[in-house]
Amino acid sequence: MSDPSPTTERRVRLAQKLPLRALALGRGREDGLPGVNATVRLDRRTKDLTKRLQPGEVAVIDHVDLDRVSAEALVSCEAGAVVNVAPSISGRYPNLGPQILLEAGIPLVDDVGPEIFAKLQEGDQVRVDGCAVHRGDELIVKGTEQTPESVETALVEAKAGLASQLEAFAANTMEYVKRERDLLIDGVGVPDVTTKLAGRHALIVIRGYHYREDIATLRPYIREYRPVLIGVDGGADALLEAGYRPDMIVGDMDSVSDDALTCGAEIVVHAYRDGRAPGLKRVEELGLEAVTFPATATSEDIAMLLADDKGASLIVAVGTHANMVEFLDKGRAGMASTFLTRLRVGSKLVDAKGVSRLYRSRISTWSLLFLVLGALVAIVIAVAVSPAGDVISPLLADRWHAFVFWLTGLFT
Repeated sequence: MSDPSPTTERRVRLAQKLPLRALALGRGREDGLPGVNATVRLDRRTKDLTKRLQPGEVAVIDHVDLDRVSAEALVSCEAGAVVNVAPSISGRYPNLGPQILLEAGIPLVDDVGPEIFAKLQEGDQVRVDGCAVHRGDELIVKGTEQTPESVETALVEAKAGLASQLEAFAANTMEYVKRERDLLIDGVGVPDVTTKLAGRHALIVIRGYHYREDIATLRPYIREYRPVLIGVDGGADALLEAGYRPDMIVGDMDSVSDDALTCGAEIVVHAYRDGRAPGLKRVEELGLEAVTFPATATSEDIAMLLADDKGASLIVAVGTHANMVEFLDKGRAGMASTFLTRLRVGSKLVDAKGVSRLYRSRISTWSLLFLVLGALVAIVIAVAVSPAGDVISPLLADRWHAFVFWLTGLFT
């Protein structure tokens, strides 16, 4: 029987938490009303909402095709329920977000319409029951309650939309090549940085798919090879949480904390092609210096291009997008740069999961044991043949007999 996958293990852990979470979510309270009774938090940007969402609270979002990373963030926050203004599965492609929420036991109500943002305020007490959202006795909105069966049906239907998405991807790729051919082919526009990358490994961390698990499995690799640690926006916080200080932070600075920005890492601000860099203002307000990198690619892509251009011998990626569905989860606008960047960096790029599976420490456990044994033998021989051996030998013998006496006393 094969070992359970990380995804299976995560589902088991979540299932074990469900009885406790059900109490925290306000189900079966003294008022006797069914559904999830909790405080509501509203934000049109899911990643901004998850920064302030507390366990058991109701999250109101506006997120067409809820992606896997956003859903896992909501699960990590232990949302009581999720109410989506837009369809969580539009049918463009089989996105995984809704399935992840339901597997975690989080109710999902879809397509309630934008009027909910006008009718509710942050901090209101609401009740999510089936497809309806109530505030007290008032019905606020009604939508579509998603179930495992409805999500499964929608995913099957969405797979038929992949063909049209691939056509759009091909067109988008050609457009991107025209705009960024100098950057992709010759590296024109890559800024100079002070961090030394030439000949070293670069570990690029994006707060994406299974980033915590990947960082944990890479600890022996990080300890031995000492790669340059590059955090992409919130990836810098992920490194700090794991006990590492990033050497460089790359991104538009919209999801990285002030603690990460002020940790001493070199900062590269992702700018628009015309030079505008909205994130630069925040960095300057903190009294920090930064360089800008104008490009229409995504932040994770420019981090890879930067590492490649500056001579990194290997690029290890944590939390990045690896397959077509994950590319589509980013939205079609980001797909072309992600695909072409991987063609550009070529054989240098290795996914973290591949490193953890292929990497083994160059010093084995048996080698360490033989080293220790050899050192002990050398000490014994040195004591035996040296003039001081007559003095040291009785002391060592006394210590040994004391140890044996103590050990024997444990079992008598």
